[in-house]
Amino acid sequence: MLAHQKISNLEDFFKNINNRSPKGIYFYRINGFNPEINAFIKKYYDLARKNGVVLEGGIANPTNQNLAYYQETMGTGFQMQETFIQLSLKKWLPRMNPIQCNAVASSIYYVLDSLRKTGKSDSVLKNIYVKFFCWLYYKFERVTSQLGNNQVPKILYEGDISNHELLLISVLAHAGSDVILLQYHDDKNYLKLDAQSKLSENLILPNMTNFPEGFNLKKIRQELQQELNQKRLYGDLPDITNCTNAWISGDIFEDIRKAPAQRGQDTRFFYNCYCRVSGVEEKQTYANKLYHLYSDLKNSGRHVVVLDTPLVQPDAREVSAIQRRNSIKLEDMIQDLAFNLKYPANLQLQKIVIKNFIDIMLEESKKPDVNINKLMNQGICLLCWLKRHETVLLQNWKVPDISCLIYLGGCQNEKEALFFKFLARLPIDILILTPDLNQQCCLQDDLLYEQHHSDSLVLKQFPRDISEIRVATTAYHAERELDTLLYQDSGIYRNQQYQKADIITLRTTYEEIALYWREEVSLRPNFEIMNQTVYVPVLFAKICGVKDSDVRNYWDSVKNLMAESPYVIYRPPFVQPNANRPMLAHVTSFLVQGKLQKEKIKNDKYYSYGFLRPEIQEHMLDKLQLLLDQKVIKGTYENGTEYIIIATILHLDISLVREIQKFDFTKKNPKLIYILANEKVISLEDSIIMAFLHFIGFDILFLVPTGYQSVEQYFQKLEIQEHQIGQYLYDLRPPDLRKYAGKPVKSNPFGNFFRRKR
Repeated sequence: MLAHQKISNLEDFFKNINNRSPKGIYFYRINGFNPEINAFIKKYYDLARKNGVVLEGGIANPTNQNLAYYQETMGTGFQMQETFIQLSLKKWLPRMNPIQCNAVASSIYYVLDSLRKTGKSDSVLKNIYVKFFCWLYYKFERVTSQLGNNQVPKILYEGDISNHELLLISVLAHAGSDVILLQYHDDKNYLKLDAQSKLSENLILPNMTNFPEGFNLKKIRQELQQELNQKRLYGDLPDITNCTNAWISGDIFEDIRKAPAQRGQDTRFFYNCYCRVSGVEEKQTYANKLYHLYSDLKNSGRHVVVLDTPLVQPDAREVSAIQRRNSIKLEDMIQDLAFNLKYPANLQLQKIVIKNFIDIMLEESKKPDVNINKLMNQGICLLCWLKRHETVLLQNWKVPDISCLIYLGGCQNEKEALFFKFLARLPIDILILTPDLNQQCCLQDDLLYEQHHSDSLVLKQFPRDISEIRVATTAYHAERELDTLLYQDSGIYRNQQYQKADIITLRTTYEEIALYWREEVSLRPNFEIMNQTVYVPVLFAKICGVKDSDVRNYWDSVKNLMAESPYVIYRPPFVQPNANRPMLAHVTSFLVQGKLQKEKIKNDKYYSYGFLRPEIQEHMLDKLQLLLDQKVIKGTYENGTEYIIIATILHLDISLVREIQKFDFTKKNPKLIYILANEKVISLEDSIIMAFLHFIGFDILFLVPTGYQSVEQYFQKLEIQEHQIGQYLYDLRPPDLRKYAGKPVKSNPFGNFFRRKR
């Protein structure tokens, strides 16, 4: 019999018997987990599956059929003698050679003799003996036939072992088999059977923890199968791989300039760098520094691509050029996409690109929110972007060539980030520049080397030509820094500081309207700036009746409102239904699957807002989209009303457009007063305009002395706060209020209109 030995490390398990010193077998139980143990179990499981036995869930007791076959073959005799056991084994397991029979017989006899010395009767010993023989025949025949070979057979047992199972496995261990017991629930049950740990050793390694929830051999089997599938997926691996950043000095601009042939001498690697520089070291010279870097790289013969705008999404033509099938399995989908990576003139490059594409896709597939369809779309996007730039970046590549890609502005979304992670593992230098510290790059990668500077600089375009460089003076930069200090989180705002705004509709008391009507929006409740978007609190209310039936005071109060409002509408309709709207004939092409085609609208010859600031045009089109999405107007996406909405908003009165153009989202917002003094109701077109201006950020008051439902007819999902202030009066004739626009009345402003009735 072979003696149990202690290992010096887990790799001892995989040594042949002749290479073990001292010679012996290893019988260990594992009660804890760490990455080293995880890798060992995978390797040991694979060997036990090929060259031994894997036992999941214990060993079932012999069945009646098993016992009947044993008695038919071996009879009912039993002698407590080693020679009897040896001869019985030879008959029962004929594949065993004499040496193997002798080893197993000696080990069985040793175990049975030990039990006899503890007082076990012959009938008990016979039952154990028969059970051993049945188990050897039905479970361990592959182990017994390999005992004594130079390659030691393996037994892997999962779970809490029973007494008889432990005894038989101990028999096989002494006869020449390695054994591992995987125990997920500590060592207590085992120590009840072998209190002194005479039969096996408890494995102790640094940093061991409890087994992870759900860990078992089934999971190991699945992981091994997945690894096998991945090996098939990769095919032939490249002979060369990336050595990224390990060679750099930390002076990034000089490291990129360094000739690839001088970066390292190990022929197993190509040497590239993958860096991001945030902020600038010196504002005055930064643009000039970038130009000279670009010029030096080009003059050295390097292939260089510079990007200073976000990557444009692949168009239909690019996507259709990517060959793929509707695959259900992840590996099949990745293999289909990888088939598009062909470089027949350079098979080494092809292997490099394919391997790293597969690496990136498999890594991405492990994220919890990724499914196969989303991953396929990301993979198609990677391939399309690579094909756009590969003619420069990978043109005539050979070792040790390294091309260079410079991206000014940083990654704006996860697809861009994934693309640069992919490129960074190819023979390409990647330099990401974010000089404007307010512009964040979303790329996260352990391989990325980062450098941070405290100064910030807005640079919209990479200086590829010396004529493109704009040098700012020290005084100019100092003024910009002071500007930042004054207007960053201070409650003070620069003119037109923000370009995006959303509204918050204020619900107020009637008396509060006077206060908020004349205040800047930044002083109103719930004003907030978040993620460069201003949340503008606005008034949107209907005031019914005339206080105390005092018509004179009523109109005087409206004159006071005009002190803050340049715009008043006396009666509907403000926009005539038959008004000339040239873009009405084109509006069906401006809306595709509920989405405005903004560029098509802007390029239309009848588009009349091209003179506005670009951010105001975007603001208006965004709110038009919101008006459609929220279906504020009755009939939207039901009877073609959406096209009337688009045509109406694209033909606003020029005076309204001017109010929108000058709207500064942090200061006073535009106002509009709509007076409905008779039986007429607001028209569809007027309803559209009022809802749109509300979303733009206008304060809007509907003055309805009659109390009629003259405002609500076309609104579907837009709640107007209503205030009842006095008696209903009819057929009032408003005076000419336009001459009071922007001219505050000196006596008792707002007093009459908003005074609480006593």
